[in-house]
Amino acid sequence: MMLATAAVRGLTRRSFSTSKVLSAQQLTVRDALNSALDEEMERDERVFLLGEEVAQYDGAYKVSRGLWKKYGDKRVIDTPITEMGFAGIAVGAAFAGLRPVCEFMTFNFSMQAIDQVINSAAKTFYMSAGTVNVPIVFRGPNGAAAGVGAQHSQCFGAWYSHCPGLKVVSPYDSEDAKGLLKAAIRDPDPVVCLENEMLYGVGFPVSDQVLDKEFILPIGKAKIMRPGKHVTLVAHSKAVENALQAANELAGKGVECEVINLRSLRPLDSETIFKSVQKTHHLVTVEQGWPQSGIGSEICARIMEHETFFHLDAPVWRVTGVDVPMPYAKSLEAAALPQTHDVVTAVNKVLGIK
Repeated sequence: MMLATAAVRGLTRRSFSTSKVLSAQQLTVRDALNSALDEEMERDERVFLLGEEVAQYDGAYKVSRGLWKKYGDKRVIDTPITEMGFAGIAVGAAFAGLRPVCEFMTFNFSMQAIDQVINSAAKTFYMSAGTVNVPIVFRGPNGAAAGVGAQHSQCFGAWYSHCPGLKVVSPYDSEDAKGLLKAAIRDPDPVVCLENEMLYGVGFPVSDQVLDKEFILPIGKAKIMRPGKHVTLVAHSKAVENALQAANELAGKGVECEVINLRSLRPLDSETIFKSVQKTHHLVTVEQGWPQSGIGSEICARIMEHETFFHLDAPVWRVTGVDVPMPYAKSLEAAALPQTHDVVTAVNKVLGIK
């Protein structure tokens, strides 16, 4: 009886929390993506979804839950396990004026269809002298998941953002996921939407504005997640979580980090990075992808080629995944991915803190 009373009392106390974060509405990344698809399919009958298990099974990760029942076989289409084939069908549909959303069960499988993504989707607007738009979205989980080995764990951010003709977005939280996917579907050009499987079930606080059917985010604009004055941390997707956690830890030691969520990898919001570094004079980039030719490497190059270079008080430091195929063993997988303590260590080195 006493335990029950204490439990009720605890619940009552929690229900009267005045914290803005706790009182905000929670939305998982999965539900944010589902809402974006639903709202855009309702808004524009040209929008349709195709991919493996997206219809009757509600999607491998339940992102398309309920859409087949609502929109039927013509607009939510289960495909065979043939990425080259259904990606080509989707690109052809975009040529004809439809707005396909092509789901890859994982972006690792997009390598089977990369000719369609690059040679067919990305280059056609240029090769047609601007007469043929390709309004298509390629979306699905990207980067490391958990325990799925080397062939299912790589990040394609650097791969696809290398290619002119594509736009590439990499959402972190629920606001990103909904706003960027809706913007991608409405865009007249091909957009690659790199989601993260490990974030699908994570709930984030969202405002009423995010829940509005007309909420979209501009592609090519980063977001400052946390202002700071000592060092700039730039990240995308799940690495934003590492950057924010590191910033919280470092704040306890008097180091204020400015955390930038890139949101978009192509176009890359260089201006936001430049302004931040000109203020903090230090930069650390964080990503789960491999180090060579990565997103951090591109940011380093842009800093070097810009007046911002002369504002740096220390070299730029990259925190990345280890330069190996992803190990299967759980302990080695953790060692191969950037962790919060890696970001803290990098900041301490850049700032000369021992």
